[in-house]
Amino acid sequence: MIYLAIGFPPAAKSCAYRMRETANQFVELGWDVTVLTIAEESWEREYGLDHTLSDPVDPRVRIVELPLAREDLETDIRVFSEDRALAPIKWMTRERNRHLEHFPEPVFGGWREALEQGVLDIHREFPADMLVASCAPYVNLAAAWKLWDAHKIPYAIDFRDGWSVDVIGGGEAFARDSVSGEWEARVLGDAVEIWCVNDPIADFYRERYPELAERVQVVRNGFDPDSVPAVKGAADPEKGLTFGYLGSVNFKPAFLATVLEGWRMARERDPLVARSQFEIRGHIGAGASREANAHMTLIRQAEADNVVFRGPVAKAEVAATYGRWDALVLMLVGGRFVTSGKVYEFMASGLPVLSAHEEDHDASYVLEGHPMWTGAYGLDSEKLAESFVRAAHMAVEATEEQRAAARAHADKFTRGVLMAPAARHLTEAVRPALLSEGKRA
Repeated sequence: MIYLAIGFPPAAKSCAYRMRETANQFVELGWDVTVLTIAEESWEREYGLDHTLSDPVDPRVRIVELPLAREDLETDIRVFSEDRALAPIKWMTRERNRHLEHFPEPVFGGWREALEQGVLDIHREFPADMLVASCAPYVNLAAAWKLWDAHKIPYAIDFRDGWSVDVIGGGEAFARDSVSGEWEARVLGDAVEIWCVNDPIADFYRERYPELAERVQVVRNGFDPDSVPAVKGAADPEKGLTFGYLGSVNFKPAFLATVLEGWRMARERDPLVARSQFEIRGHIGAGASREANAHMTLIRQAEADNVVFRGPVAKAEVAATYGRWDALVLMLVGGRFVTSGKVYEFMASGLPVLSAHEEDHDASYVLEGHPMWTGAYGLDSEKLAESFVRAAHMAVEATEEQRAAARAHADKFTRGVLMAPAARHLTEAVRPALLSEGKRA
């Protein structure tokens, strides 16, 4: 099996968790898995590396790295061209257009030929029986199609968030008769399976391509058991609490400003919250804007309200980080099409979860029935203030039974529990073709 997984460990990307589990599950089913990704140093330009992510990767997984990198994230001005140095905006426009000449994706389209050649080279050395492409980037679709066109190797697409669906705004991202639409229809038409992370995205694709409806599968994200902290009792109200957020800060500054305003209002109204701290952990910005952007300005301005930023968290330290907190703040963009991987970790922690996202959000579906959830009331500072107060009192008043029930609610969302049947189903889907050719999977 060739696994197109750009973002595979040790890339410090949220998709790395899903990719790692996918590769491991297929190895357990007897597949010889070769991962095709990009060079480690390329990730230094974006969110960086986390080598603890690689520790649980099955040692039987073969990893092939291509020397590809995002030129737009280069920060060493000594290697800039004169055009880029003197007219960076014009340079960026030309760079986007250059990528679009190869594939309809303005940041990664130029990688098409290298990815296509990469899968052909792997197939030449280790003849493939199946390919799985994880998107984004969507240029991976071209490589999947290339191997199919040249050698008729069956393939599956792990869309995760989908391409033609606008997961943030809702609805269609591009028309079927656009260049992107033609590419998507062509590649999906011959795919064995199409994986999506939630039901709204899957339903979108079933309606868009009714002839492919039976091939569209929901393969949710989940949490890793090693990310769950030890059982924690009630917090001491006299010492104050620590509210925590762990994840990429990739929402608009106005979103963060609303949450911080809700926090400030809650501190004015409730003595327990006033004695508490709001700690933000994760990646803020990439490339030259890493921790040097409007989000950081807002956080620094909120330091007077006991808001602190303490940087990214290595995978090996996730459980301990949750273990130091008393309540969690789930900040998410979008609505019903968006599923965050962090929502599963949050609810498995057994801690109170405060929702800072739209009411009609897939996270609300996941959290429904969680006994330590404040509920979702939209992105309104007044309502968020009420939720901060409610979560604070949950942290000190919740019983052991409620905390145990909160953890139990998350059990069905363990990453391995969700991925294992999907890997088996796909294996069985390609097995007849392999057996007819005298091959084994």
